[in-house]
Amino acid sequence: MYILKTEAAFDSAHFLSGYKGKCSNLHGHRWVISAEIASEKLVASGQLRGMITDFGDIKRDLKNLADEFDHAFIYEKGTLKSATVAALNEENFRLIEVDFRPTAENFAEYFYNRLSEIGYNVSSVTVYETPNNSATFMD
Repeated sequence: MYILKTEAAFDSAHFLSGYKGKCSNLHGHRWVISAEIASEKLVASGQLRGMITDFGDIKRDLKNLADEFDHAFIYEKGTLKSATVAALNEENFRLIEVDFRPTAENFAEYFYNRLSEIGYNVSSVTVYETPNNSATFMD
């Protein structure tokens, strides 16, 4: 089995609605996404001979996914009052509403699925919310 691994990062703010602890407050992270792409075989001919895929392609695609969330306030749908969202929009804050609780675990699954949709044979995705704390999703 061959495994390619690459990383991308983004900075964003979030909070965990319904959580009893510090993470219920608005705070930020430098999220790091580490993706592993797997293959039993290498490409046999052509430009990609001896590779799973071009590192440039997977790096670009993962960076593009990370950039979608960079410097934004990510919040779970239904967890903010509409007046709060309106006020933040009026101040031109970059808001991203997601259908999941914005945890490292859920982000790992989210990025795994997005990379799979692009066409990569994803082995696992690990998302770090701090240098020492991460969550991994693998199917």
